[in-house]
Amino acid sequence: MHKTSDINVVETRPLPSPATLLAELPKTEAQADFITRSRDEINRLIFTNDRRFLLIIGPCSIHDPEAGRDYARRLAKLASEVSDRVMVVMRVYFEKPRTTVGWKGLIMDPHLDGSHDIAAGLRLGRSFLREVLDLGLPTATEFLDPITPQYIADLVCWGAIGARTTESQTHRQLASGLSMAIGFKNGTDGGLQVAVNAIKAASQPQTFLGVNMDGAASAIVTRGNRNCHIVLRGGASGPNYSAEHILKTEQALSKAGLPLSILVDASHDNSAKKPELQPDVVRAMLAQITAGNTSIMGAMVESNIEAGNQPFPQPKENLRYGVSITDGCIGWETTENMVREIHASLAPHFA
Repeated sequence: MHKTSDINVVETRPLPSPATLLAELPKTEAQADFITRSRDEINRLIFTNDRRFLLIIGPCSIHDPEAGRDYARRLAKLASEVSDRVMVVMRVYFEKPRTTVGWKGLIMDPHLDGSHDIAAGLRLGRSFLREVLDLGLPTATEFLDPITPQYIADLVCWGAIGARTTESQTHRQLASGLSMAIGFKNGTDGGLQVAVNAIKAASQPQTFLGVNMDGAASAIVTRGNRNCHIVLRGGASGPNYSAEHILKTEQALSKAGLPLSILVDASHDNSAKKPELQPDVVRAMLAQITAGNTSIMGAMVESNIEAGNQPFPQPKENLRYGVSITDGCIGWETTENMVREIHASLAPHFA
């Protein structure tokens, strides 16, 4: 009989079940309380008239856990100093979508050598999230693979669905069952409707194929996630954070019966893929807020210890400490100045 399946499959590696990994690396009661409080706080910033600014900031991706810890310690200290006006949430991104090929993130290739030791990546990712939470920093990540959330989502305070996957039915269904607020990015062409449709779909009950905590294939039934919102990241046609673009987004959300709640991604096409321009995008957001806009509730920024990025793959021993191997970032000095500028700019709202 001719073989008709797995013709292109070279190897199948068993993974620990989600339940096994969660038992091996459990969250503490203190972590669970902090996650719950942080999720509630984020929801208030997104969906109520809480005047604080939600700032989701951190490396484009975590590739060196030691540098990531160094960054997290710095950010935790800064976050505590501005917490009365700014809620700082750390980007802890372990999965990277690729346009063609490339390093797919710490979970998929934790050793940065093409060995794709996913079991080690899941353990490393879960351990890192716990360390960030213990610093008093809420965590944010992008959900890319539909199975990884079973391993790490209980440690995540805010999640994103990227521009390439916002239109994916699989990711809309996934978001409908997640337990935190989810930001859907506009499409890579800059179109808003795919994100609006995604928010509406994710808010509804869904049934789809997935895995349960024991790793068994299952029909997953959700109640729908009402805490979803739009993220503007620009597109092929250029940036989309101007007052005109914000108004257009407000109109699209209003027409769909959705809350007028907008988070602006200062990276990607909104900064013409020039990371050093991200603070200018944030300043434009603050100017609109100062002028009376109430729909912009925060921003996302790619930031690291050192500015820019470095090519990869290359020998790990040649990698520069604290420099991104994916998208370029602003460095720590610029980050610190920008966060303090945000805090100062919001003073009139808290007078």
